[in-house]
Amino acid sequence: MWYLSGKRILVIGAARSGLAAAKYLKGKRAAVTLTDAKPREKLGREVPDLEKEGIRLVLGAEPEIMPGAYDYAVISPGIPLNIPLAIRTKETGIPLLGELEVAFQGSVAPYIGITGTNGKTTTTALTGQIFQDAGRPVFVGGNIGTPLVAGIENLTPKHTVVAEVSSFQLETIDSFRPKVAVLLNITPDHLDRHGDMEGYTKAKARIFENQRESDFAVLNMDDPRVHSLARQTSGKVVFFSMKTVPDRGVCVREGQVAVNLNGNWINILDPKDIYIKGRHNLENALAATAAACCLGIPAESIARTLKSFPGVAHRLEYVTEIDGVTYINDSKGTNPDSTIKALEAYSRPIILIAGGRNKGSDFTQLARIIKGKVRNLILVGEAAPAIRKAVLSEGFNSFIETTDFAKAVGLARAKALPGDIVMLSPACASWDMFNNFEERGDLFKTLVTVMK
Repeated sequence: MWYLSGKRILVIGAARSGLAAAKYLKGKRAAVTLTDAKPREKLGREVPDLEKEGIRLVLGAEPEIMPGAYDYAVISPGIPLNIPLAIRTKETGIPLLGELEVAFQGSVAPYIGITGTNGKTTTTALTGQIFQDAGRPVFVGGNIGTPLVAGIENLTPKHTVVAEVSSFQLETIDSFRPKVAVLLNITPDHLDRHGDMEGYTKAKARIFENQRESDFAVLNMDDPRVHSLARQTSGKVVFFSMKTVPDRGVCVREGQVAVNLNGNWINILDPKDIYIKGRHNLENALAATAAACCLGIPAESIARTLKSFPGVAHRLEYVTEIDGVTYINDSKGTNPDSTIKALEAYSRPIILIAGGRNKGSDFTQLARIIKGKVRNLILVGEAAPAIRKAVLSEGFNSFIETTDFAKAVGLARAKALPGDIVMLSPACASWDMFNNFEERGDLFKTLVTVMK
């Protein structure tokens, strides 16, 4: 583990990840400065208390950056690397790391790192549940909601860390080396930050860059971009596929989810017995099965978890039924491909609530799916004009626009008929109206609940 006592460390960003990093580093006797562009009054209640713990705060302003001022800087994943403070830090020669790297360097447990455009949270939670149900000590964290540094202190080499890893986190790794690296899929997302698909793919592929021959890379054989990255890892490649039977990997074979890592096929279960439904969730289950098998979880234990795992909050989450109308919270659907998967999971008529902050996405394909799956579209947020333009170009005009989220939910209820589904699946980020997708989804559930 890197030596932290007495080191001068600048933590950039006072949100969840930055707060956790600052506390962890201070606990290691580092001299910590926490900075955020927001003033104190716009940050959470937790921030002022940090001064009592000996953490220096620079809020609403930037700290002075000069050679030798800091030994390291730790930047929160939501902060772009092209902001002036980050640029000056790097130009001054101060190493710029992320909380993921800090956690990895401070941990003695092996990592399963799970990334991809869609399905990360479900696959991470499912993989963690498989380990827990098998009696293996496990810590689940990362982009899924719990900062990794908040849970690594009490881990042993017998633990396994199952980490959801975003492209933003991978931008600032140095030595991060997952024992099992899982790449689910790559579709357009975060192009406002990464520039183009090449930049986005390059960021995702960093999950493999430090792997060795004793490690594993679990790749989606059905995704051309992911498949092409197999040559970028030194680890053993394990494919998962819903279309073909790989030489080594996990697939649906002869009506069974089956695994073959050493030349022998072992059946896990019938795909129909997997509790979470939808084609995309079958894909997530295959990936989680592959990761678990790489680290020796028995097939029968994996099957038990797949038969009972209920899914995660904010991802096709059942809320309630009112007057024959089912309400589904898919606030985690923050890009068009994710919303397409959500729409394709149901055969009933859908009233869709969509919109938010566009991350550089093209809504053309989503508009085509909307035309075939959605009876009424309620648009809200900054991206409403862009989505409206896309659906109009497909000849779809059954939509309403509003600038108020609560009103959008009310309009959806008014349009819904018995047998319909009202679904929040925004295809956009939440940052125009909310701090995060959880806050957006929680408000949706609250608004729906008070309708009863």
